[in-house]
Amino acid sequence: MKTIDLYQSIAEASRQMVDAARAADWDALVGAEKECASRVAILRQRQAGSAAALDAGDEQHRMRLLREILAHDAEIRELTTPWLRRLEQLIAGASYERRVGDAYRADFG
Repeated sequence: MKTIDLYQSIAEASRQMVDAARAADWDALVGAEKECASRVAILRQRQAGSAAALDAGDEQHRMRLLREILAHDAEIRELTTPWLRRLEQLIAGASYERRVGDAYRADFG
């Protein structure tokens, strides 16, 4: 697989992440994120092993793909932030309820 193909596959995985986030399919989002991370790891290994430069056309394509990946990342963050805030509130509420319950059990138990 050519280096530019790896960038393309990363962009595709990030697109799948966006689709999953839009659908609020958190399991699919996690799965796509793992796939994306795996592809990034392969790219890093390849780049560490050689310093092969891309030709001008591939370099322009790489830059377009990187902009696309960054746009996907921004959208994913925008879509997941409210969900993460709700999750934090649920966890904080459960923690508060547990502390109150523990306090009452200590006083009356």
